[in-house]
Amino acid sequence: MGGNKSATSALLLLLLLSGILHPETIQLGSGCQEAERKALLQFKQSLRDPSGQLSSWVGEDCCSWSGVSCNNRTASVIKLNLNNPFRDSFGSFEDDAGHELGGEISPSLLQLKDLEYLDLSMNNFTGFQVPEFIGSLKELRYLNLSGSFFSGTIPQTLGNLSNLLYLDLNNFLDQSNQIDLEWLSGLSSLVYFNLGGADLSKAGAYWLEVFNKLHSFVELHLPNCNLPSLPLSFPSLNFASLQVLDLSNNDFNSTTPHWLFNITSLLCLDLGSNDLQGDIPDGFASLNSLQELDLSGNSFLGGQLSRNLGKLCNLRTMILSRNNISSEVSDFLDGLSECTNSILLEKLELRFNQFTGILPISLGSLKNLRHLVLWQNSFLGSIPPSIGNLTLLKELYLASNQMNGQKISDSYQHL
Repeated sequence: MGGNKSATSALLLLLLLSGILHPETIQLGSGCQEAERKALLQFKQSLRDPSGQLSSWVGEDCCSWSGVSCNNRTASVIKLNLNNPFRDSFGSFEDDAGHELGGEISPSLLQLKDLEYLDLSMNNFTGFQVPEFIGSLKELRYLNLSGSFFSGTIPQTLGNLSNLLYLDLNNFLDQSNQIDLEWLSGLSSLVYFNLGGADLSKAGAYWLEVFNKLHSFVELHLPNCNLPSLPLSFPSLNFASLQVLDLSNNDFNSTTPHWLFNITSLLCLDLGSNDLQGDIPDGFASLNSLQELDLSGNSFLGGQLSRNLGKLCNLRTMILSRNNISSEVSDFLDGLSECTNSILLEKLELRFNQFTGILPISLGSLKNLRHLVLWQNSFLGSIPPSIGNLTLLKELYLASNQMNGQKISDSYQHL
């Protein structure tokens, strides 16, 4: 699921307050400590740089080099941003051949005593392990190694980074090893963690206990992790600050656990592609701050989309595709239409289900709707004229239903 704007803004504010991104602490061209300049040159020498990304690393002032930022008072290096801008998290090496950094990470980085920010994401370090010494960069608050395809496994020494606030390890390994989580216990300040694509199949049910001990989480991303189970009960939940939870693509093959509904701080919840079964619980209605909900690709066979879910008045995105749900949508939409504030829903995606009945007039009350995807269902009747009220609509998919063939009426012409 795409990042929620409100949650992302809150996280950025937290990072700014911590000093990681604070513009007053960063200045280019303010001089350079000689020992750190030499350390950066040793680091450069150890890397493969086919596109010359580090070609600006010449001269005496390392604070003016590309990707390097210094403290404006001490001239010490505090930020090293060497991510590959030519590849996003879904890109392949072929897409950006010749642009990625590679090779061995030099221990000369240990000379950067005040380094707070290190980003090596979207590069290609295949054949090289994450060095143990990274755990000795004690001032690090931001570490991003996502999409860099290191070999081996996560070094236990990462658990020494007690000041770390942001850790992104999404798809950073070559997937050859299973991962344990013991090292996480030392990261007591962590607010953002992404371990997407890691193999946690041996973690057992204790994986939730590990994360539950870290009370500061704002965002937790664990998609495609082969998590072995989703505990149905968990009495001592400590996720009071959690706003974003992504557990998608783990194939839990269970019912939806009710402890999820106690995380009332959630703004974004992605449980897509988990083979969750049974009815869609009314308990989701207790997450009244929720703005994004993705339950696609599960097995809510014959489940009901109840009026209680319509009480999620802050919802902006709801995705229920590929579930074979066979209820009507009128109760849910009627519930939304009763929201006292303006209905905020922008995206409603219900494709590949067995929704039936006619589309209710209340559909036209979703004035902020931009994407309405209803194809491959069993809707009956005709398109309600009230859909003409959806003046912000950009996408409308109604194909492969059992609706009457008709011309688009005058009330829809301006959509």
